[in-house]
Amino acid sequence: MELLKKIKNTFLDRKFVLFALIGIVNTFNGIIFSFIYSNFLNENLSFVLGYISGLIIAYILNSAITFKEELTFKNFLKFIVSYIPNFIIQNIVVILIFNVLGFHKLLAYALAAIIGTPITFILLKFFAFKKKRL
Repeated sequence: MELLKKIKNTFLDRKFVLFALIGIVNTFNGIIFSFIYSNFLNENLSFVLGYISGLIIAYILNSAITFKEELTFKNFLKFIVSYIPNFIIQNIVVILIFNVLGFHKLLAYALAAIIGTPITFILLKFFAFKKKRL
């Protein structure tokens, strides 16, 4: 019962809602950047560059709006580390959907972008933006 309460408190709070809304913006950014880059580069490299572009914007928005923390290089590095599992999952999805199954690159980018949100939020909340308690 305690576990259910912790899950509820983690995912039904204001920070998660803000994170999810910023995630929608970031999903759009990542898909658009990936698609733009794919006009000049191969689709897999385009996804990586689009992901990085969106990640920078997501860091700025989550720092300012969701977690209300100042922009620092240390927090940015922790933010990037927190996104590594998400990146791995998304990259595998792009490879499977686009390269293996042969679906359109926009579908691959979109499906990749919506997978991994809860894992990333937990890592950000408890690692990247963990407030120090006195």
